[in-house]
This record gives sequence, C-alpha cells and structure tokens, in this order.
Amino acid sequence: MSAAEPVGAGAGAGAGPAAPGAAVEVNFDGLVGPTHNYAGLSFGNLAAESNAGAVSNPRDAALQGLAKMRRMRALGLVQGFLPPHDRPHLASLRALGYQGDDAAVLAAGWADEPALMRNLTSASAMWTANAATVSPKWDTADGRTHVTPANLAAMYHRSIEAETSHRVLRALFADPARFAVHPPVPGGVHRGDEGAANHNRLSRGHGEPGVELFVYGRRGFETGAGPTRFPARQVRSASAAVARAHRLAPQATLLWRQNPAAIDAGAFHNDVVAVANEDVLFHHEAAFCDTAALHDALARAAEPLGFRPRIVSVAEAEVPLADAIRSYLFNSQLLSVPGSRRMLLAVPGEVVETPSTRAYVERLVDTGGAIGAYEVQDVRQSMRNGGGPACLRLRVALDAGDIAALGARLVLDDALLDALEAWVRRHYRDRLAPDDLRDPALMRESFAALDELTALAGLGSVYDFQR
Repeated sequence: MSAAEPVGAGAGAGAGPAAPGAAVEVNFDGLVGPTHNYAGLSFGNLAAESNAGAVSNPRDAALQGLAKMRRMRALGLVQGFLPPHDRPHLASLRALGYQGDDAAVLAAGWADEPALMRNLTSASAMWTANAATVSPKWDTADGRTHVTPANLAAMYHRSIEAETSHRVLRALFADPARFAVHPPVPGGVHRGDEGAANHNRLSRGHGEPGVELFVYGRRGFETGAGPTRFPARQVRSASAAVARAHRLAPQATLLWRQNPAAIDAGAFHNDVVAVANEDVLFHHEAAFCDTAALHDALARAAEPLGFRPRIVSVAEAEVPLADAIRSYLFNSQLLSVPGSRRMLLAVPGEVVETPSTRAYVERLVDTGGAIGAYEVQDVRQSMRNGGGPACLRLRVALDAGDIAALGARLVLDDALLDALEAWVRRHYRDRLAPDDLRDPALMRESFAALDELTALAGLGSVYDFQR
C-alpha cells in the first residue's frame, strides 16, 4: 500500500453498520463456490480464455475472497456476501429432458454433451457485480431501493444464474416497504443485461441523490455497428428498461456507449475500464465513446444535485489500454474509507506486477487528488478466471434502518466471517482438475455444503436441489 496517506485510521475489525440516519455503501461480495474451475467459457474475457483447463484451488479462491472481505471490515466498511450458486446446475439438465436421480442426470449430461456440462458447472456466479443493478432510495421516485437481477443473456453459462440470483436478492431485500426487487429484463440477447458491471453512480455522498450512468455496448437490433472482434454484451434497451423500472429521474440518468475499441481489446464489461465512487469517476481515456461530451453531460446532470464530478481520466500514453486490461487497474474497488479525506483504490496484485500501472498508481496517490492511497488485494484465483476485486462485489448504498431490515444474515461480523472460513476449510477441495467436474462425489459435497450455508445465513431454500 502506498504510504501517501494513512488509510482506515481508527477503524477496527469490529467496525459495524452506519450510525442512525447515516448512509454507507455495503459491498456484497460473491463467495467463491466449491466447484471453482477454469473453463474458459467467456469469449472476450482474455484472462478466462488464457487459463482454460488449468487446475484450480477452490479452497484458496474462497479464502482469498473472505480475506478481502475481512480487510474491508478492518477498514471500517460495511461488508456482506452473496452465496455461491448450485453447480452443476441440474435444473437446466432436467429442463432439457434428462431424468433419473442426480447422479444419473449428471452422468448422462457428460456422456451426451461435455461442452454443455462445462457451462453448467461454471464458477462465474462469484462475480456479483453481474448479479444485479441497484438504485438506492435517494435516486428513486418512490423512495425505495430498487434491484433488478441481470439476465446475463449474452453467455449461456451466465444466463442460468438469473433465477437463483433473483431468489437470493428477494430473500435479502425482503421488506417491500424499503426495497423493490424486480424480475430480470425479458427479451433474450436483444435485451441483454449484465448488471452493475456496466453501471456507475456518482453523488456528493452515498446517502444523497446521484447521477446514474448506464454504459452499453450495442443497441438491441442494430447491425454493422460496435465491436468487430468480441461481442458487446450490454444492450441499451435493457439499461433503459432498468432505469424505467427503478423510477429514476430522467435528468439524472445517462445512457452512454462504451468504446467499441475497448470491447475489442478485452473490456467485455465497462468495469474493466472505469469505476466510480461518490463524486469521482476513474476511467481509461478509451473507455467511452465521445468522452468529452460524457464529462459535460455528467457535469450538467450533477449541478442541480449540488456537486461537480471529479474526473480522473488516464491517458493511453500513461497506461496503454492493453496494460489496463491485463492488470485490471480499473476493476479495482474505489472506496471512501472512514477517517480518510481521500479515497482508497483496492487493486489486484497484477497492477503492481505491471510496470506501467504500478508507475501510474504511485504517481496518482502523490498528486494530492481524490485518490490518496492504493492497497493490493490478493484475488489471484479470481483473476485467473477473469475477474478482479470490483467483479466480486455488488455495491448497495443503505442507511442503518435499511441494514437492520435486511432479510438474511449476509452482512458480516467477525463471528460470521470465522464461521464462513471454517465452513470453507471443512467442505472445499484444494485441487480441482477439469475431469473432477464429472465426479458425482463432488456434486454431493457441493450440495451438502450449500445446504449448510443457507441455514447458516438464514436464506431459506434458494437452490433448486432444495426445492
């Protein structure tokens, strides 16, 4: 971590929820599942493709994620988690006509269509930045927090996540007086929605009205536009549908196109090249189409809300786009830490291992600007599968009353963190090769672990195998 400014001074590991009336950003990180594996399913995600078929370590992956969550709490932040999804996803196999007990369905699927089975055992639900889009109550017409699970229609292995995510989010945001949980946007790939990975919110503070920036890669039915090498996953009409359902003020809502060149370079989601926190937008200069116009539009939308966005735009000459994507510089968490005037950038280890990005963040924290320090997070197991620190978390601005009204035990304290770490050590394997995914014993181990987890977290029966 840079020594430019102390971070988290006075914050202890037991730091709790917001004081009455105050608002905080709660990060709900995805807990890595017991079938964490490198299938290389995500076309356009260069890290995922390059590690396809490698041996993974589910235990290390889950413990790395929990260590990050523990560190966030130690900084004085409110931290939660979302549970893994059930994999293999037998409900999809049964919907395709496979019959018999679980072991028979699993064996038949692998015998008939191994490529399908690699999709149905994907570990991708760990990246909860794609689980949903969230608009806090300070932005919505009815004063409730609105949540829309992402349909993730662009990729088959991710599209199967929407139903379970919807169940989990309804269990978490259960109070209809405070929360509205919508169904995923319908319409298949023509209304593809990738969740918060393509959504930024800028505001004077977490508990004040903000400007919501939805970033899309293509329009639903257009041809001959957009990237040419990799697919554009987020569709403008899906973003617009979410904004309408969330009852956002049109004058404080922007829909902006991602630069096709960034997608073709490997920025499959906008959070690979941009991240926002409170009034700061930190992005690569190649992240958006017509960047100067975007900056002007943000300023105009923010002015009636009493703030002016602070823009940190990184030039290609400072950090080549390829280095930004390889290191996941912008897939870092940009955080407001109690006791610090300037923000903290929580980066993956690859940032300090890449010369251009390490030099850049060292210069950045010395400028005296909005970002005052950086800190390395070890999420290497996730990075090898194509997701950095920001991919692992869903951001939700809440006040103390909202936190108290949450319907499951998913906000962490020290005792729950200890219990989750013990649960991982008890149930997870420390080595998983691709052929292990065929093993019915792994399936049974995983389902038993998840059944225990839902009881621990008070979630109820959110998995298909429990219903």
